[in-house]
Amino acid sequence: MTPTIAPSSTRPFRLGTRRSPLAMAQAHETRARLCAAHGWPEDAVELVPVIASGDRIQDRPLAEIGGKALWTRELDAWLIEGAIDAAVHSLKDVETLRPAELTIAAVLPREDVRDVLLGAATIAALAPGARVGTSAPRRAAQLLHARPDLVVVGFRGNVATRIAKLAAGEADATLLAAAGLARLGEIGVGTPLEVDDWLPAPAQGAIGIECRTDDARALAYLAAIDHAPSRAEVMAERALLAGLGGTCHSPIAVLTTHANEYGGDDLVMRAALLSPDGAARIERTARFAAGDLEAPARLAARLLDEAEDAIARNFSGPA
Repeated sequence: MTPTIAPSSTRPFRLGTRRSPLAMAQAHETRARLCAAHGWPEDAVELVPVIASGDRIQDRPLAEIGGKALWTRELDAWLIEGAIDAAVHSLKDVETLRPAELTIAAVLPREDVRDVLLGAATIAALAPGARVGTSAPRRAAQLLHARPDLVVVGFRGNVATRIAKLAAGEADATLLAAAGLARLGEIGVGTPLEVDDWLPAPAQGAIGIECRTDDARALAYLAAIDHAPSRAEVMAERALLAGLGGTCHSPIAVLTTHANEYGGDDLVMRAALLSPDGAARIERTARFAAGDLEAPARLAARLLDEAEDAIARNFSGPA
């Protein structure tokens, strides 16, 4: 039930976010959805931006300097201290194991999950030995699996930075998330890679909002904007991650979709693990009921059991 006491301009609902353009766009979307759901004026929700460690450090791969925690560290501290009421995240950037004090209270409707290729019409159309800019192990491994002749070069930064690096000739092509481009209004940029051939990152395209686990008021506010189908998909993908015990160095690709052809609420998960050099790849599929988080864990165990050592050694299994 929605709390009877609504935020006001003197004590608005404080929504923490990173300062990057995409993060701010996601925070604006979250505020708009909250205000529409509750009939609030815009000033009932205050956006509180922070410069995350991951935004400050751009010259090294994320996996070398602390992993996904660099996107959440500052916002986690603010939430736990009570400086903000909730935090907006790209869920693909949120660590699988979270502090017990925090809860993912809402998942917004998932955007386009696909990656977009910039610099060529298709991966096959890239020139022999072309340089492709990415710092994501999943993208690098899938690229090298499809085209072992390609050269992967490190590419970090926000969307505009990576597009500028491509324009400056630092690489011949790069990959970006379709969801991020759409949320920034960059429609029609690049060529989307279809999921039949190229699987996305776990939780790609999903915005998650966290609050303190014991904050009943915030939990009630955020429940009104939780999109149950998107939550079921991304929580299943996060359960797969937990079962695999992967790190930021582990190439994991997965897509979960609803299988409603028989009127039920089942999910279908396609998951692939690769060796970092792309030489080895294993893919398996599972179908299970929405909310069944044991099924992704079983799929993770199967993948690890059947994967060759070049893949399996990059995963530690369930925590």
